[in-house]
Amino acid sequence: MASNKPLGKKLRLAKALKQNRRVPLFVILKTKGRVRSHPKMRFWRRSKLKA
Repeated sequence: MASNKPLGKKLRLAKALKQNRRVPLFVILKTKGRVRSHPKMRFWRRSKLKA
């Protein structure tokens, strides 16, 4: 990918990067392990972004 990106695409990629985090540990502890993963978690090789 080019290092010069349009601002809109750059913002969308940054948002996807921030969303791609695990559930915080305090949430797992608070829900007694019921909430372990969230549906927005994405692996860079398995699924591609439509950005």
